[in-house]
Amino acid sequence: SVAHICRDVNNGWLLRNLHANGASFFFICIYLHIGRGLYYGSFLFKETWNTGIILLFLLMATAFMGYVLPWGQMSFWGATVITNLLSAAPYIGNELVQWIWGGFSVDNATLTRFFTFHFVFPFAIAGVSMIHLLFLHQTGSSNPTGLNQNLDKVPFHPYFSYKDLLGFVIL
Repeated sequence: SVAHICRDVNNGWLLRNLHANGASFFFICIYLHIGRGLYYGSFLFKETWNTGIILLFLLMATAFMGYVLPWGQMSFWGATVITNLLSAAPYIGNELVQWIWGGFSVDNATLTRFFTFHFVFPFAIAGVSMIHLLFLHQTGSSNPTGLNQNLDKVPFHPYFSYKDLLGFVIL
C-alpha cells in the first residue's frame, strides 16, 4: 500500500512525492502540447488529434485512479463523487457504477479495482501513444514556417520506423 511505501521503504516518501509531483508536471507538459496543437491547427489532422484526445482521457483516468489510492477522506469522497457522475449515462449508468465500485458502495473492492486500473492503464497509454506517433508520421508534423517541405521528405517506413523502434528499445 501507499502507507507501507512511505513508512517502511527507504526513501519511500521521496518516491511517492516524485511520483505525484511528476504526474502534475507531466500534465503541465500535456496542456502545453495541446495548446501548441491548437495554435498551429493540428486539430485538422483528425486521426492524430483524436488519438491525442483518447490519450488525454486515459491520462486523466490514470491520474484519478492514483489520486484515490492513498484512501483518505479526500480520496474516498473524490471516488464517490466522480464515479457517481457515470450514473447519468442512460441505460447502463447504474450498472457501470456498481461494476466500478465492485459492489453497492465505494469500499475495499473499489480500491483494488482502482489499483489494478492505475497499473494497467499506462500500458494502454503506451499503445495509444504508438498509434498517435504512427498517425503523426503519416500526416507529417505541423509546419509552423508554412514552407513547402514535401521536397525533402523521407518515407516513414523503413527509415523512421526503425529509428522509433531503436528509441523504444533504448528506453
